[in-house]
Amino acid sequence: MTAALENRRAAIGFIVCLGIVSLFADMTYEGAHSIIGPYLGDLGASIATIAFISGLGEMLGASLRFFSGRFANRTHAYWTITAFGYAMNVIAVPALAYAGSWKVAAMLVIAERTGKALRGPARDVLLSEATGEVGHGFGFGLHSIMDQTGAVVGPLLMYVAVMRSQNYGSAFLWLAVPAVGTMLALLTARVLHPSRGKSARIPRQETLPRVFWIYVVAAGLLACGFIDFPVLAAHFQKMAFLKQKEIPLLYAGAMAVNGFTALIFGRLFDRFGILVLVIGTLISMLSLPLGFLGGPAAAVASIACWGTGLGAQDASLRSGIAQVVSMNKRGGAFGAFNGVFGVLWFLGSWAMGNLYGYSIAAVVIFGVTCQFAAAVMFLKLRRPLAAARQHN
Repeated sequence: MTAALENRRAAIGFIVCLGIVSLFADMTYEGAHSIIGPYLGDLGASIATIAFISGLGEMLGASLRFFSGRFANRTHAYWTITAFGYAMNVIAVPALAYAGSWKVAAMLVIAERTGKALRGPARDVLLSEATGEVGHGFGFGLHSIMDQTGAVVGPLLMYVAVMRSQNYGSAFLWLAVPAVGTMLALLTARVLHPSRGKSARIPRQETLPRVFWIYVVAAGLLACGFIDFPVLAAHFQKMAFLKQKEIPLLYAGAMAVNGFTALIFGRLFDRFGILVLVIGTLISMLSLPLGFLGGPAAAVASIACWGTGLGAQDASLRSGIAQVVSMNKRGGAFGAFNGVFGVLWFLGSWAMGNLYGYSIAAVVIFGVTCQFAAAVMFLKLRRPLAAARQHN
């Protein structure tokens, strides 16, 4: 067996190990995410408040990565930071069962998102080291499909839990099992692959390339126009498109579409580059008019488009960064990228949540405009990204 083949197999093995970690983690927080919108509504939160909480959680979950990414670059403590971030899942998500008000529930949602912020850049550095040996698009796509398998199982678990208890609160206790499974899987990955992350200590790139920052702005526009699932779910419930118990099933379907399309978009990204993200963005745009202006059938179609857009993002956004930023700068690059992405996600969610009370059509126009502008920017970045990739 050649050294190249051995390295490829070892890289795939590590991607699968981290994929199992993410599978359990996604069972935990995506299971919670599938019912958090209606749950907050039951606790007295308005749709505007739900949008604010969702957006704030996403903003913190992404913007704090700017600092955790820089910290990971300086300390190289990728495994320790990753483990600490995942550990917050074990506490925050099951504790939602005991939230007596929407304010307490909001604090726990933010705590869970903070844990995700801490682990994100460090975990992505470890992952990108392995994807570089098998193709970034394929590697991130493979990780994403395992990630999204958990995102499908988690909401299905919540569907069973809600069916049994007929309320959202106690369902969160079921998520303690995959939360613990996350930590056990991460410990196993660490034991089996102790050397991962060492190449990030080799100094190469001194500064982040200019094209990276333009790429970040385009991704920020995409985030600004991308609607949160809790807002869509709350709208569907308000319009009586779906029954309470059907919300987790719809989210599970979205995550299934996400995982399946991520693997496809990942393969296509390795071949065609950023063009596949342009196509994915145009598809995700359709979720807004279908979800807010259509009926029950259009609502289901909107979730399919929403999941497809997420699949394109999961496979392409991190891959684009890994292609143009060297390993020793990726912690900070992933952190800066997610920081901008999170802030603009929050601002977009806040804007659309407030627009919802005045005009549903305005929500659609705002979201579509932002995503279309992002698609145009990504299209114009095809050649600059290719040139930067050759010099990395």
